[in-house]
Amino acid sequence: MQTIEPGWISLLPPLLAIALAIRTRQVYLSLAAGILLGWTIVEGWNPLAGLARSLRETVGVFTSVDRTEVLLFTLAIGALIATVETSGGVQGFVKELERRNWVTTPLRARLLVFITGCVVFIESNITVLVAGSIGRPLFDRFRVSREKLAYLVDSTSAPICILIPLNAWGAYVLGILGELGVENPLGVFVASIPLNFYALAAVLLAGFVTVTGFDLGPMRRAEERTRGGQLLWEGANPMMDPETLAPEALRASANPRALNMILPIATMIVAMPLFLLVTGGGDMRQGSGSTSVLWAVLAGLACAWVLLLAQRAMTVDTLTQTGLRGAGGLVGLALVLLLALALADVAKALGTGTYVAELVAGSLSPAVFLPLVFLVGAGVSFATGTSWGTFAIMLPIAVPAAMALGLPVAPFVAAALSGGIFGDHASPISDTTIISSMASATDHIDHVRTQLPYAFIAGVLATLAFGIVGATL
Repeated sequence: MQTIEPGWISLLPPLLAIALAIRTRQVYLSLAAGILLGWTIVEGWNPLAGLARSLRETVGVFTSVDRTEVLLFTLAIGALIATVETSGGVQGFVKELERRNWVTTPLRARLLVFITGCVVFIESNITVLVAGSIGRPLFDRFRVSREKLAYLVDSTSAPICILIPLNAWGAYVLGILGELGVENPLGVFVASIPLNFYALAAVLLAGFVTVTGFDLGPMRRAEERTRGGQLLWEGANPMMDPETLAPEALRASANPRALNMILPIATMIVAMPLFLLVTGGGDMRQGSGSTSVLWAVLAGLACAWVLLLAQRAMTVDTLTQTGLRGAGGLVGLALVLLLALALADVAKALGTGTYVAELVAGSLSPAVFLPLVFLVGAGVSFATGTSWGTFAIMLPIAVPAAMALGLPVAPFVAAALSGGIFGDHASPISDTTIISSMASATDHIDHVRTQLPYAFIAGVLATLAFGIVGATL
């Protein structure tokens, strides 16, 4: 096997996956093609050796406990969503809103999803799934496009989570800052929050869209289609059919109750920081985000079981069938995540992120260097589809550079985090983008196409803001 020096060729696998996904709308095959090309390059352009290595390395994803927990989380959240929907929890919550006349217009439906996304901030994927499950029936009823639902839940997931220190995202960033020798990592992270311009711009723009219904290009066409009574474009492939998870034959016999949704979700929200404390030995910053989020979902699922058994609404056998059906409904999503993780591995082996970062790093003034940190991070995260991987690449570059130049660290931390959030929010191979499509039951590529104009607006605003801040340093 050849030793690969990072270069332009390192960009080919993620770029191929992105281009094929957008062109063919076949996410599985696109990711697989990127993986195959990457390992073929590593194996000296030997296609047979590349194929063998691709299979071995993809299976090797399961050797990481953290990654296996993420994949199990996908199945567990499927079981939870199916249980909550089958129990009538979502239906009961919607009926309670109707009884109180809280959601009577498209505007209020959008506001409910936006507020839910901002409040449920424990982990980006849970945020997306909760807000999507609540919003999907309301958006369909009031003829608001599922693409807009996907955009709103996506824009209030990672962009909100990175602004909160005490969750899995905060614990991960604080751990990196501590390893880099930053004094008072929590203080630096808190100081970076008002400077995290992409996350702030994305959330504020989503709020503006929520209130005004502002539509751009593809989103406008999607809204016009939905108002005409057509949920999806002809030939679209929604990531999830809600009836697959909660078919009529398995619905609970009891009356729909909002409690059956609210209590399991509340259990997850409370459990997440508690499990971060437990896995961190009393220090939330040292907690395992992957373990904590899996345990939190399982705690929510256990809560749902106890409720339904106590209400005599479902039997253990029915609950088991429902959970297995729900997990099975998200096997496709688990496969996408598996392939995305495998693609991230080959990108790391080829030095994709390192090459992009080093390509532009040089002797630059803060007014140029600070927005450049954001733009490079955005390019890395868009090409690799991982925000956390981008943080691991960009923070060790930006933070030591700021220290060596005698500049405040917080703006450079903010720029690196903002760049990572851009890709998490906009890349078609990002797990959060994929899960947003699934939670909204919309075509994945349609979600990407309708969301990108808003992401680029937020990116331009963030670039200008970092330039202004850099000029003042």
